[in-house]
Amino acid sequence: MTTSKKLRLGPLPKLESTKLTFACPASLRADLDRYAALHGQTYGETVDPATLIPHMLEAFMAGDRGFKRAGRK
Repeated sequence: MTTSKKLRLGPLPKLESTKLTFACPASLRADLDRYAALHGQTYGETVDPATLIPHMLEAFMAGDRGFKRAGRK
């Protein structure tokens, strides 16, 4: 099943990675699980919620104008 609308986070590229461990509220974990399920339905590839986190953070920082301005100084 695919949705008619695309998600903000598109298909995931293959990247070199390092491991980072963090704690999050149970409600955020539930949202990540739901997002991963929807992402899998949309793009036809099952993805673990932990795999989404770096891509979400990268998209968040890319859209943060204050972060971009601070990086230019």
